Amino acid sequence: MQGLLHCRCGRNEILALGMCATCYTLRRQDDEYFAGLREAVLERDQYRCRVCDAPGRSKRSIIVHHRVPGSSVLSLMISLCPGWHAKVHRTRVVLSAMPPLLLKLWREQHPAGHEQRTLDFRREDTRTQTMPMF
Repeated sequence: MQGLLHCRCGRNEILALGMCATCYTLRRQDDEYFAGLREAVLERDQYRCRVCDAPGRSKRSIIVHHRVPGSSVLSLMISLCPGWHAKVHRTRVVLSAMPPLLLKLWREQHPAGHEQRTLDFRREDTRTQTMPMF
């Protein structure tokens, strides 16, 4: 029996099970963290971020986000680019400029979080005012 010469992704270095290190790690993580559904989520979302529609450029450039932490159910997972995924998890105060889908995901992750909707810093009177110094 002849062994595989390269991984199905095209890399020549085989680590285990006929896969390169990256494919093997992603497969193991898929089984462990996503109940084997990571690839199904990416295929459903066409390997694109659901917030900004950015395409995945490499195997790890699109992240599968659990909408309910620890719950690996296809309908409760969504594809996000690293930037929007970080904003869902690391943003402490939500801003009104967030896209509606990101705002929904942020609220799911931070149910007791603070939301800053709108602050209007415009002055009513835009004319320059002269004030005596002494």
